[in-house]
Amino acid sequence: MPKGAACAEIGVWKGDFSARILSVVRPSKLHLVDPWTAISSGEYAEARYGGKLERGQTEMDALYLAVLERFADERRQGVVEVHRLRSTEAENRFADGELDFVYVDGDHTYEAVRADLEAYAPKVKPNGILAGDDYGFPGWWDNGVTRAVDEFVAEGRAEVVSLDEYQFVLRL
Repeated sequence: MPKGAACAEIGVWKGDFSARILSVVRPSKLHLVDPWTAISSGEYAEARYGGKLERGQTEMDALYLAVLERFADERRQGVVEVHRLRSTEAENRFADGELDFVYVDGDHTYEAVRADLEAYAPKVKPNGILAGDDYGFPGWWDNGVTRAVDEFVAEGRAEVVSLDEYQFVLRL
């Protein structure tokens, strides 16, 4: 990833990968997008933000507040901006071509990953990067990440840079 990039991370959780982006990329702007919402429906019984939560929405609210605190200095400096929204609700906060890369690690269902790819591809500059987590990783989401990414690539929407260690990296 280019140093000084403008980027977004979809699905933040505790902010561990966000911290890595900050230390490695040293972005000019890092947008953190996550609703920090507990989902209680049966489909999400195995999700960290679903059935695996011990305290439901209270736990998600605490995670959100912890992320605000963790990145308080970077937020004051204007480097980090936190958007407590679903990814498809936050997409209109970004102009087309505004971002150098987007990292997708939110809801892993096929429909949600496909929606994230569709929503954020226009927000990435030409030759920019759309990347994400859990490609090829079996999980409760019924291979949704892999199916959505493979379909997106097969449609000619992006070229594969790397599919390694459960990460996908696509060039737009």
